[in-house]
Amino acid sequence: MAAKLRKGDKVIVLTGKDKGKTGEIEAVFPKEGKAIVGGINIAIRHQRQSATSQGGRIPKAMPIHLSNLALLDKNGKATRVGFRFEDGKKVRYAKTTGDVI
Repeated sequence: MAAKLRKGDKVIVLTGKDKGKTGEIEAVFPKEGKAIVGGINIAIRHQRQSATSQGGRIPKAMPIHLSNLALLDKNGKATRVGFRFEDGKKVRYAKTTGDVI
């Protein structure tokens, strides 16, 4: 099945503590149905000091469920993603504007 959201897409958070924030998808985990979005769903992780790295409290972006994300169209509004065939190729398009993504 084709992915509606992919790495590099600009998305907006629909629910949760980061509702309304926007960011870019850094990684997608299709089997878990989650994605990591830069600057969203930040948690503090404690890192032990080693010979190569400094220890301390390090902010880390945690995965967020794909159902809580929506793609941003060219107008900066949340949109759903559809699929259609153009010139024999399957392409994604924004349902609000009809533009190919």
